[in-house]
Amino acid sequence: MRVALVHDFLTQYGGAEKVLETFHEIWPSAPIFTLFYNKKIMGDNFAQADIRVSPIQNLPWGSKKYRWYLPLMPSAIERFNFKNYDLIISDCSAYAKGIITHLGTRHFCYLHTPTRYLWSDAHDYIDSLKGGEKIMSKFIAPFLNYLRVWDYQAAQRPDFLMANSQFVAQRIKHYYQRESKVIYPPVEVNSFKINPKPEKYFLVVSRLRPYKKVDLAIQAFNHLKIPLKIIGTGNDEGLRKIAGPNIEFLGFVSDQEKIKYFSQCQALIHPQEEDFGITAVEAMASGRPVIAYQKGGALETVKAGVSGEFFSHQSWESLAETVAKFKSENFDPQKIKAHAQKFSQARFKKEIESFIQAHV
Repeated sequence: MRVALVHDFLTQYGGAEKVLETFHEIWPSAPIFTLFYNKKIMGDNFAQADIRVSPIQNLPWGSKKYRWYLPLMPSAIERFNFKNYDLIISDCSAYAKGIITHLGTRHFCYLHTPTRYLWSDAHDYIDSLKGGEKIMSKFIAPFLNYLRVWDYQAAQRPDFLMANSQFVAQRIKHYYQRESKVIYPPVEVNSFKINPKPEKYFLVVSRLRPYKKVDLAIQAFNHLKIPLKIIGTGNDEGLRKIAGPNIEFLGFVSDQEKIKYFSQCQALIHPQEEDFGITAVEAMASGRPVIAYQKGGALETVKAGVSGEFFSHQSWESLAETVAKFKSENFDPQKIKAHAQKFSQARFKKEIESFIQAHV
């Protein structure tokens, strides 16, 4: 079959891009259609892939200030021509689901979330714009209603929807009135190793953005005076100002360094509500427990008393109370790692191929 892959933006490397990489491993000759591609940021990832970008890429600051061009994105994704393909797999958090296919072409959409800034996070999105983007918000805001209408219609186009968690499947049903097949995303669980002698610190691995709630972890550990290491990049200036001397910002680290930090921590702190939460599974693959906010995808990945604990209120006080009572010696690293195996990359490939073969 002639296969094509579709992705929203190749402008950062995260969970969605890891899913796309796995799709490309299954279909290595498939071209990747995407609105923007920032080769400098992506580095070696997808360097050998046939990547085809939209015309917006060539507009001023197209691959860096792409949020300026939100009103143009629906028409840009619809301009891609798929008449020569039999099977399309879109990997989507926003626009990729909205491609237009020809009669006889099967479109399977792996949906990470209904578009956050149009639905669940619409108001927070406008508030988060800063600098020049803040000025643009006055022009963007009126378009959000138009984009919301388009987004709903676009979600009706794929022949089949796949969700990355039961949590997301519920949101798809709520916002798009469609059923979806839950297939948990791939995690390279075998890349992570158990360390028999963990150190005293706790760990946060996250992009430093407001919705990730890293500030809650900082406030909690300021109170507890316990070592906390934070891996991740983003808008960290405000976070550094409120962090005490027991908190260390490591910024970007290599994959090998991240594996080391996971294996040596007391536990991963997971204060945000995630659609799935790959970092939680990576910590568990290292045999380390997770202390997670009791909502979202963490309810499907973390097993209380076996691979971690939950705190019930998204406040630093609730998190601090849970950490204060936490004892890592109560958790068996081998059992934690065994639990993480259910989210393996091999399992993902098998489930994806089985689902698609059953419906083409």
